[in-house]
Amino acid sequence: MSNYRTIGEVEEQYLRDHPNEIDDYITILFDEYAESGDTASLLASLQVVSRVKGIGQIPEVSDLGQKGTLTENSNPPFSSVNAMIHAMGYRLIAQKLSESAHSHK
Repeated sequence: MSNYRTIGEVEEQYLRDHPNEIDDYITILFDEYAESGDTASLLASLQVVSRVKGIGQIPEVSDLGQKGTLTENSNPPFSSVNAMIHAMGYRLIAQKLSESAHSHK
């Protein structure tokens, strides 16, 4: 019987092996979120980064649920997502959309 890894486990191992690529990974995942609006994917990817950075469960930082985790099945308030991102050492900033990107939304 084979033991397959999930894509999240593969991503997590890659980021553990290449920590210098985490900044680019976060930039890409927010770019993809801006295009797709796929909150579940964004939250799953942020959970991967939080585990790599060792902050997978931090109930004292935010109200992300009973365990204080950020998951694709949760629906956390913006303040909680912002608190998790801040705990990872990042911040959210506004970036003006191009006219073509803005007109498609």
